[in-house]
Amino acid sequence: MAHVGKRVIASREGIDRNKLYPLIEAVKAIKERSTAKFDETVEIALNLGVDPRHADQMVRGVCQLPNGSGRSVRVAVFARGPKADEARNAGAEVVGAEDLLEQIQAGNINFDRCIATPDLMPLVGRLGKILGPRGLMPNPKVGTVTMDVAGAVGAAKGGAVEFRVEKAGIVHAGIGKVSFDEDKLIENIRAFTDAVVKAKPSGAKGTYVQRVAVSSTMGPGVKVDPSSVLSA
Repeated sequence: MAHVGKRVIASREGIDRNKLYPLIEAVKAIKERSTAKFDETVEIALNLGVDPRHADQMVRGVCQLPNGSGRSVRVAVFARGPKADEARNAGAEVVGAEDLLEQIQAGNINFDRCIATPDLMPLVGRLGKILGPRGLMPNPKVGTVTMDVAGAVGAAKGGAVEFRVEKAGIVHAGIGKVSFDEDKLIENIRAFTDAVVKAKPSGAKGTYVQRVAVSSTMGPGVKVDPSSVLSA
């Protein structure tokens, strides 16, 4: 049996694992139980009534968090000429074309978001097996294949969060830091949930958002009453 530390046990005290908490109470409980020495990420997980094995039940999209994610995001951009200059001026840390391709093939992936202009997608396509499993492959559906590279870089650094449903029908994402005010976390959570709801696929039947839970990096998970998230 795995050993459970005193800190973990203490953080779980007062949390009823069978209860569905109103969103406000859940966020408060998460903040109160944050004891790590760093600014923990607050995460949300949604269990959806979909089967991603079917193409018409895939859920994917992007959400611009109103209060940002609290993360420092490093952005790589595949672009040439004026668009490369535009990306650098917007704050992209890594910009290139064939040279960037070679860096990634060599295992140098020192970025969190990847953007590309449409004309370079044939080049980027060679990296599918490397970037795809890491969730870094540029995709026009989430705004990372675009000629507006400055806008895409700004969105990535300003709190844009991509999401994609996993095999088990779960969507999860970091939506802020425990240092955020409760109101800001709640606003981010509702914005993210709203984006997931708007991405509801045509093949989804029955209850779409079935379960919701929030947690911090080192803290316990708290089950949330879906109606308290979706009502807004």
